[in-house]
Amino acid sequence: HVQPVESGGGLVQPGGSLRLSCAASLYAARSYCIAWFRQAPGKEREGVANRDKYGNTFYADSVKGRFTFSQDSAKSALYLQMNSLTPEDTGMYYCAAKVFADYDYFPCPAMVVNQFNYWGQGTQVTVSS
Repeated sequence: HVQPVESGGGLVQPGGSLRLSCAASLYAARSYCIAWFRQAPGKEREGVANRDKYGNTFYADSVKGRFTFSQDSAKSALYLQMNSLTPEDTGMYYCAAKVFADYDYFPCPAMVVNQFNYWGQGTQVTVSS
């Protein structure tokens, strides 16, 4: 079952680091894309990073060079390592998945909410001194 489950959020000081985890059963999927989104209070949900089955990863400009999206070898857990955090990174972080049942490979779609079928409940990240 693909349903993502996030963990790892918390309170961190500016300049600090956090690692978020996303558990999703992807071993049976022919092709898939996993993405991290975040939503700050009063703002729209925005894409942060995505990763396809071959490990091709894309980052939003706002996090490029600071965040790293990785996956374990069993392809059951994904991680978002977040470094040099700023208050602007505060928000609820969501892991989302899109599964392509009819293709051995399909690249990730644009990081917009309506492109992803499965969503986790989110984990809160707060960057504050």
